[in-house]
Amino acid sequence: MHASKLIFPPNFVFGVATAAYQVEGNIENDWSQWERSQSLRHFAGAGVDHWNRYEDDYQLARDVGAGAFRISLEWARIEPERGRFDEGMLEAYRSRLLAMRAAGLNPVVTLHHFTHPKWFHTETPWHTPESVAAFRAYARACTSVLRGLDALVLTFNEPVVLMLGGYVRGVIPPGIADPNLALPALANMARAHVAAREELHLAIGPVPVGTSQNMLSFAADRSWHPLDHALVRLTDAAYNHAFLEALCTGTLRVRMPGLFSTHTEIANGRNSLDFVGVNYYTRAHLRFVPRKPFFEFHYRDPLRRGLTDIGWEQYPEGFEQTLQAVRRYGLPIWVTENGIDDRRGDRRSAYLYTHWQALLGALASGVDVRGYLYWSLLDNFEWLEGWGPRFGLYHVDFDTLERTPTPACDYFRDTALSRVLKPPPPSRPRVETEAVPREVEGAPGTVTG
Repeated sequence: MHASKLIFPPNFVFGVATAAYQVEGNIENDWSQWERSQSLRHFAGAGVDHWNRYEDDYQLARDVGAGAFRISLEWARIEPERGRFDEGMLEAYRSRLLAMRAAGLNPVVTLHHFTHPKWFHTETPWHTPESVAAFRAYARACTSVLRGLDALVLTFNEPVVLMLGGYVRGVIPPGIADPNLALPALANMARAHVAAREELHLAIGPVPVGTSQNMLSFAADRSWHPLDHALVRLTDAAYNHAFLEALCTGTLRVRMPGLFSTHTEIANGRNSLDFVGVNYYTRAHLRFVPRKPFFEFHYRDPLRRGLTDIGWEQYPEGFEQTLQAVRRYGLPIWVTENGIDDRRGDRRSAYLYTHWQALLGALASGVDVRGYLYWSLLDNFEWLEGWGPRFGLYHVDFDTLERTPTPACDYFRDTALSRVLKPPPPSRPRVETEAVPREVEGAPGTVTG
């Protein structure tokens, strides 16, 4: 890329991302219930105590040049019993957001980041119409938190991941492995987005409301096989774009032959997005197999860059391709998550450099990307992966909860403040870690970030 194109626009926003259950600590919700009932090896417990250390963590974000900070509101804290909203908790979240503002950070607020109150799956599960009214009431309560803060609001984080993990694979709450209920659940999440946006606009005015969509780059596992290429087209449409298109066109269309399909109208769904949030991490290789579910899903390392420590390919080319693909919606784009599991601490700066190059390539071609939020400010609890992954700009000692800058902190700050992208200096590792294989099998619906 030409040197003149390695400069970020003056109004481009650099920031960081977190989520309540992963950092706050001591939350009782459907996921904590799931941890106990399934005898999981990993428990979120006290998290990284962000609930008590939020002001210090805001300063850490400012120290790396961040101008925005993404959090999620924990529905289980706000509505612990159906219909009973905790005014003290609403005020606590508002105080945190006001402190964020005072620290010079623009709030990016997610209403739903995978978790639910304990009552939700028994009283108003996503595959039933009652879920929409329940989410509307929750969003209405959240307007008191958000009023006057000029925040970006994300209704849902990765709804397709929630559908696949919770309703197809059954490996996360609600643990229903029934594809017949999966698409009704996804349709109701789309309707819930519309309902929440209506409540926010009614109470606050034209606050920008979007969703955060996990987007993978897909490749045919066998370049010569037409059915592998067909899988790529179908999966890209269903996984990456169906939910976004439902909120732009008013129709949820999903077609995965032999698995499920739907053509469902979403009332008032047309033009119900104000911006698109993109979560991008990696590329996956798809191979057709003649048995259900008719595909295999692999993370490979054909370019020999080294898989990340969670076992994902480093593929910044897919980042630019994804941003170009989202351009079709004609809406502002925010990168709401992007990051690397780097347990030695010696690859994060290089990862940032290559992915920022890709982002600048998209900007240079006219894609309207407004900001980039790194996942995550802190090492934290990574869902089914537990405490192993290290995505944080700051290394967290999980025994003492001490935050320590990784080498990427300086690089992030220098780039965010200068707005000039330069190659990072060589980085020395912090800690040793086990080697990662060059090939990993996976499945859609992996929950990270």
